[in-house]
Amino acid sequence: MDDRYAAFMGMAPKRIPHWEHWSCPDAETYITGIDYYENPKLCRERMKELYPLLDLPVPENDTPIPRPDKFEEEGTHIDSEGHRSVRWGEGETSHWDWGKRFKTEEEVFQFSPIEQGDFTHIPVVESHDYRDEENLYRKYREMFPQEWGESAPMGTAVKVAFYNTMFMWPLLTLGWDLFLQTCLDERFGRLMDEFAEINRRVFRVFSRLPVNFVVCHDDIVTSRGPVCSREWMNRHIFPRYEEFWSMLKAAGKDVIFMVDGCIDVYADDIFACGARGIISEPYTDYKTIARKHENCFLAGEGDNRILMRNNAGEIEAMVRNMVDTASITGGYMMCIGNHVPWNVPPEAVKRYLDLSMELAKRS
Repeated sequence: MDDRYAAFMGMAPKRIPHWEHWSCPDAETYITGIDYYENPKLCRERMKELYPLLDLPVPENDTPIPRPDKFEEEGTHIDSEGHRSVRWGEGETSHWDWGKRFKTEEEVFQFSPIEQGDFTHIPVVESHDYRDEENLYRKYREMFPQEWGESAPMGTAVKVAFYNTMFMWPLLTLGWDLFLQTCLDERFGRLMDEFAEINRRVFRVFSRLPVNFVVCHDDIVTSRGPVCSREWMNRHIFPRYEEFWSMLKAAGKDVIFMVDGCIDVYADDIFACGARGIISEPYTDYKTIARKHENCFLAGEGDNRILMRNNAGEIEAMVRNMVDTASITGGYMMCIGNHVPWNVPPEAVKRYLDLSMELAKRS
């Protein structure tokens, strides 16, 4: 049994593993002494030697990576059409254009997700063709070794992830403005019903995959709390979570819920719907959740704002606080919940990792 599986299952592994949103090439160069852009494979292999619990993927070859030199000092870039992007690790973000195909509320209510079916060329993150469930299954099944058959190896943290668990479907399809303008209209229910039907196909597919965990993502909150009311969530979101996750549970798979922001208000609902744990951001009150839900999985308590200040004492206090939460629940991973972006001081990243190696363990 690997430590990541044990952490997901609340089994209190002695060494507390990491689940990092990792995007800081300069830190890797600083830590290893190997230029990440010149020798990405060699650099990443050295990172795995130094910090095995970080579990970073290693590139297949050492082909150099172009440096993101076009960015200004603050990490922004404006293209010839006036579209702004920002640096993201070794690359850049896309321009925000979610929902650009919709201009009016009437266009929203004329749209049918089921009739559309094929989202391959529509930017909704999960841009797949959902019309044929068997084709969808074959696409996902190719991600895993054929020799596994229908079951992942026991005791491993093999997982599949889906970004549009329910809430993200209308948000990404329509864009923020039209989503907020239309979500309280009675006609909106039909859209959510159709998105739910698409996801039934997805979760039936996931139930057949050789995985032990499914990471379900939905940004149902911001850093200040819920986007929509409990009444709206109880109508459109939570019953679907319970339905989809019951399919997975019946197939022997556990759900990890991924959400940006502060999930305090809805944490109990997430567990009631069947999730094994939550990975969120440092705005969330992890200790309260850990005390209330015995040996649940939690990650995301670390804060990149502390790393950005690069104060040794503050970083050590943060790591000790994270380890203290791990003493409350057997399910915990070290994680900077609001990401380790390209501009975090490399010295701070190294200090965080070194302190984790020293302190992130159970007696």
